[in-house]
Amino acid sequence: MSEGFRHIVRICGTDLDGSKKLAYGLAKISGVGINFARAVAKVAGISPDLRIGMLTDEQVKKIEEVINNPEKSGIPSFMFNRRKDLETGLDKHLYGSDLAIRWKMDIDFLKALKCWRGVRHSLGLKVRGQKTRTTGRKGKTVGVRKKRA
Repeated sequence: MSEGFRHIVRICGTDLDGSKKLAYGLAKISGVGINFARAVAKVAGISPDLRIGMLTDEQVKKIEEVINNPEKSGIPSFMFNRRKDLETGLDKHLYGSDLAIRWKMDIDFLKALKCWRGVRHSLGLKVRGQKTRTTGRKGKTVGVRKKRA
């Protein structure tokens, strides 16, 4: 199946468009940005300008290995999306459903602490100090009633 052009290529549990360049296609994976994708391509020894549909099976496996273990592959830790993990203290890089689950667990942890950010999350309000007078009114509707004549 490695011969020729493939329109859809599955990498790390995500279907990617074969017509896109490698760096921009890998950025469609949740948790992988363009800069991280370029670093993955460089470590894997593949041009970031190569179309994803032209990758061989060996190149796809190499890319998946680098994304699964970026620290062993030589990608610097400042490019990881989870540095100094709260539980282990290690630098990690998460992607896909693992990232979504960890993100939800972090918010639940803040809610359990009942710190300021946790309270704001639990109330459904803005967390990072934004103004709330006119914006962020989703979910709170106040109906207007007419007076009976």
